[in-house]
Amino acid sequence: MIKTDQILDAKGLACPMPIVRTKKAMKDLEPGQVIEVQATDKGSLADMKAWAKSSGNQYLGSSEEGKVLKHYLRKADSSEEKKEMKFPYTATNSELKEQLGRDDVIVLDVREPAEFAFGHLQGAVSIPLGELEERAGELDAEKEVYVICRTGNRSDFAAKQLAEKGFTRVKNVSEGMSMWDGDIKQDNA
Repeated sequence: MIKTDQILDAKGLACPMPIVRTKKAMKDLEPGQVIEVQATDKGSLADMKAWAKSSGNQYLGSSEEGKVLKHYLRKADSSEEKKEMKFPYTATNSELKEQLGRDDVIVLDVREPAEFAFGHLQGAVSIPLGELEERAGELDAEKEVYVICRTGNRSDFAAKQLAEKGFTRVKNVSEGMSMWDGDIKQDNA
C-alpha cells in the first residue's frame, strides 16, 4: 500500500479538471510527498502520466476500485522540476475546418473511445493519448497532423509526444471538440 500525504477528490470531473486540480494541490505539497488523485474520467490515466512527465513530478502508478481510478504522484524537488511548456504550434477550430479534406492532413483524436464514439470529425483517426506512445507508427509522419481532444489539454500532451518522435508538422487544436461547431459523426447512432 502506498503511503499518501494528501487525497484529492476529482471524481465526476472531466478533462482538464482532474489535472487542473492536481496541479493546484501539488503546489501545497513538500518535495517528496505523495498525492492520491481519485478520478472517474478514464482519460485521467494518460493525462496524469503525461503531466507528470512534462512537469518533472513522478508518476508512481494507478489502481482501480470499481469505477474510481486512484493515481499516485510524488512531488518533485527543485532539481527535478521542469517548467511546463505548452506546445508552440496550435490551430483554432476555424483553421482546422479550412484543412479538412486535404490529402496531406491527418486529424488525430486522442480522446477515449467512448468520447470519440459520441461525436468526432469525419475521417479522424482515433488513438487515445494512453496508446499514442505505442501506436504513433500508425500515422504518416510526412503528413500534417492536427491533434484534437475535448479541450486542448490532452492534445497538447499528444502533440509534444509526436514532436519527440520526429513528427515535424504537428498542430494542437487548442479549442477542441467542446467548442466545435461543425459537422460531427457519431458511431453510436
